[in-house]
Amino acid sequence: MSMDLPRHWRLKQARYRLEGSHCEDCGHTFFPSRLICPECRSENVVAHQFGGRGRVYSYSTVYNPPAGYDEYVPYTVALVQLDEGPLVTAQLTDVDPEDVEIDMPVEMVTRRLRQYGEDGLIVYGYKFRPAWEAA
Repeated sequence: MSMDLPRHWRLKQARYRLEGSHCEDCGHTFFPSRLICPECRSENVVAHQFGGRGRVYSYSTVYNPPAGYDEYVPYTVALVQLDEGPLVTAQLTDVDPEDVEIDMPVEMVTRRLRQYGEDGLIVYGYKFRPAWEAA
């Protein structure tokens, strides 16, 4: 299986910076980035960089992964509700699957997602790890 290099570069702002969009007309903020607001259908949208903090909304642990993800088994995939509102699907890292809880605070980190072949493209992107809130 080969990686579509142009697609990889198109997605780099979302993968590395957690960049989505903000509608200047209705104020809706969304991820991933889109050219048209999903709420009001306006084309008056601008780039918005999310802060990278949120909470686990839901999660599932993967024991039978798709090809290319065997080295991470078992791993947890979560729906993370960002502080700004949108839900993001992401792998959790730096946490044992049995320690994950609903409403657990998390923060975005950039990590290796996968590699295409021994000498192929290494793809990095966002994952989330536990975050400790300031007291």
